[in-house]
Amino acid sequence: MDQATQLRNIIKANSVNYGPKARVLTVTSGKGGVGKSNVSINLAVKFSKMGKKVVILDADFGLANIEVMFGAIPKYNLADLIYKGMGIKDIITEGPDGVGFISGGSGIAGLTNLGKDYINYLIQNLAQLDTLYDVIIIDTGAGISDAVLEFLVASREILLVTTPEPTSITDSYSLLKALNRDSRFNREMTEVKIIANKTENFEEGKQLYTKLSTVVSRYLKLPMKFVGVIPNDSQLVKAVMQQSPVSISAPNSRASLAFDDLAKTLMSEDGQMVTTKHGMAGFFASMVKGKRFT
Repeated sequence: MDQATQLRNIIKANSVNYGPKARVLTVTSGKGGVGKSNVSINLAVKFSKMGKKVVILDADFGLANIEVMFGAIPKYNLADLIYKGMGIKDIITEGPDGVGFISGGSGIAGLTNLGKDYINYLIQNLAQLDTLYDVIIIDTGAGISDAVLEFLVASREILLVTTPEPTSITDSYSLLKALNRDSRFNREMTEVKIIANKTENFEEGKQLYTKLSTVVSRYLKLPMKFVGVIPNDSQLVKAVMQQSPVSISAPNSRASLAFDDLAKTLMSEDGQMVTTKHGMAGFFASMVKGKRFT
């Protein structure tokens, strides 16, 4: 039996007893400092206020942005689940408004090098997230690295955060170019959605998207969709300093209202995502597919 068949059997065995698949949103950016983690956190809060159960996986193992912005220090991370036998519920830390988050810690780095027994145990636990949550947000590292691409090629719904800065637009294009070149990337099964952050107004955000989309369409032939704008807002900067999501600390601010619109736009598409949802276990299966394990 080849490795791919073994993996499919593991997934099938661990998915029989689980219900509907959660919606997995992977938030990424071509460079650091564009507000990617702010988008992850505030979208999570907005989804929660809409009655959705939400958890964030902090997959930026070089930094701990999510826990810092939430002002909450997790006791455990993904490595404790993989190597110390803890259950998935044990490593979930509760953040504001009932949003859960999982610190990737050092566990993220070794995901694709696990043995079969570890994979089996991990998938059993990750599959539980599909029964516990409606939405799972994966906050990747910034930039073009092997670790980031591992998450993106496994994703079916990518939220790419960019800003009007020329370097941000260039780096976003470079990220999409690297993703497009990856042999594992399935463009037919993946939706790339653009979020324009730190703009002066909606028009600037739409112009940013048009500029990026024109180049991407011409050279990569990769379809993208514009889903929203987050304007510059001093209240958002203040919220970061206070380690509180702006959606909670300043609910009537420009940024918070923009996150309202963005969350509603994304949720309005939820009914269209039924055929492409593959849940967290399916997401991880895509990550390790074709990897060597024993």
